Amino acid sequence: MLNYLAPLLLLCNGLAAGVLFGTQLGGFPYLASLPTDRYVHAHAFFGQRYDPAMPICLVGTVALDAVLAVGASEPAARTLFAVAGVLAAATALISVTKNAPVNRWMRTIDPDNLPDDFRDPRHTWGTWNRRRSLLTVAALVANCAALGFLL
Repeated sequence: MLNYLAPLLLLCNGLAAGVLFGTQLGGFPYLASLPTDRYVHAHAFFGQRYDPAMPICLVGTVALDAVLAVGASEPAARTLFAVAGVLAAATALISVTKNAPVNRWMRTIDPDNLPDDFRDPRHTWGTWNRRRSLLTVAALVANCAALGFLL
């Protein structure tokens, strides 16, 4: 079982962590540097590119961590898989409650005709994105450490 689930877990968690880490290195700094109208256009473009891949990767990470937390032979590995699963679940929760609503809203805004009451979400969105990036990378570290106990 481990021979099949562990690579799939690392694939799911690694893809999610890589995408979010990439947003910290280049995606968000680029968006933060744009004038508001160009930011709205770019955010709407980027915001739709990661569905459904990111949700699948995060849900897959949580599910696989749960299975491995129950089925791993070493107590340390079980604990680390459980911790990684909680970290990935926290990432998914932040994504669903904080980042995805902004992404959906930004796709509805016309960058050439911004509403008078437009409030730039970059600071708040960026803060939550940083948190979920850290959580997902921490989950990947925990998963790698768990597998270290099993190899």
